[in-house]
Formats: sequence, C-alpha cells, structure tokens
Amino acid sequence: MFDYKEILSVSLILFSVIDILGSIPIIVNLRKKVGHIQSEKATLAAGVLMILFLLAGKAILNLFGIGVEDFAIAGALIIFAIGAEMILGIELFKSDPDATDSASIVPIAFPLIAGAGTLTTILTLKAEFAQVNIAIGILLNLILVYIVLKSTGWLERKIGKTGLDVLRRIFGIILLSIAVKIFKTNAFPIGVDSGI
Repeated sequence: MFDYKEILSVSLILFSVIDILGSIPIIVNLRKKVGHIQSEKATLAAGVLMILFLLAGKAILNLFGIGVEDFAIAGALIIFAIGAEMILGIELFKSDPDATDSASIVPIAFPLIAGAGTLTTILTLKAEFAQVNIAIGILLNLILVYIVLKSTGWLERKIGKTGLDVLRRIFGIILLSIAVKIFKTNAFPIGVDSGI
C-alpha cells in the first residue's frame, strides 16, 4: 500500500502545481490589504477541497462518461500550461487578489492553493499512483502550505524577489516534463510499454 517513492513523486508534483513559494508575493500583497490571513482556515479549506476531489472526482467523471485516462490527458495539458506560465512569467490562470471578504478562503484556499490546476492534477495522479499515497502527498503539502502561510514575511525577506523567480522557473521546467510524461503514458500506452 504505502510506497515511499510514490509519496515523494506525488508530493513533488503537487508542490510544483500548488507553487506556494511562488504565491508568496500574492499572499504578502493580500495580507497588506486585509490585515490578516487565517492560515489554519485557509489550509483546512484547501485540504477539504483536495480530499473531496480525490475521493469523488472519479464518480463525477463517470457521470459525464469520461475515463480517467481522458481526464489525465486533459490534466497534462493544464499542467503543461501552468509550467509554461511559470517559466514565461505570463498569467493564464487568473485569480482575484482584490477580494477582501473571507480572504483566507478566497483567493488563498481557492483558487490559489486548491485551484483548477491542483484539482485536475490530483485526479490525473490517480491514473498512475495509489490513492493512499496521493492522500499522504496532499497532507504533506498542506503542512508545507501552513508553514509558508505562517511565515510569509520571513520567507520574503530571506529568499528575495530574485530567489522566488528562480524557484518558480525551476518548478515550471519540472511541471513541463511531468506533463509530457503523463500525456505520453495515457495517450500512447501501447507505444510506451513496448519502448517505442
């Protein structure tokens, strides 16, 4: 059941997609506007969304007659777009940083942490990894998200704008590679298995 290699892979993939370090400037800006962000509330809300999608995502797909492989290919395209966004410094997936009511939930928990990219990735991962390992990967990322939310000011001072930009681009390249792998695995399963 428990596979440490799978847990590590899932954790790194989700870490790249959630990109909590790359979101520090948005979080800092929002904190200045609203005064305070409830880290516990934001982390819990994001966690509930991710776990619900992990458990019920497949049932939702079945309702529309969509297979996990089909969704995995669509997810790979979204992951590719997120990676390109991180590398090129463009904004394809827009959030609303001006929302001041319930800022801990919107936009921090959703869509910043548990946005469309994250939820799609979770369901995409189900095509390759065991559900329990994905759940552990989600939990590990939520712990990291909580720590980052609690220490945004300190991280901003220590890492600096240049450091954040470098981290964002590194994880962008990782995401592009993951997207290509997921696409190949689900679009051409016979060719991949036979070494073509």
